[in-house]
Amino acid sequence: MLLSDAINLRISELLKEHKLSVYKLSYRAGISNSIISDCKRGKVKEPTISSIIHICEGFGIELKEFFDAPYFKDVEAIDRFARDENSDNKVI
Repeated sequence: MLLSDAINLRISELLKEHKLSVYKLSYRAGISNSIISDCKRGKVKEPTISSIIHICEGFGIELKEFFDAPYFKDVEAIDRFARDENSDNKVI
């Protein structure tokens, strides 16, 4: 599974678990609604650790708790060479 897919699944899982909308999470996290939406849609292939930390703060969890999910067991990063060729892949 790609890292972006694992992050999308984890955010979706935590939104449901905490009964939050993307808008409410963005407000609590102090980041743009579009950052979270882009992560969920797979538009962002490699979100920054800073964005993930803000998302964790919005959920009221620690970073280690975010990554403590089965999705991250066999996660793969995107190929750097392929990413450079396809400049549409955002890194936020």
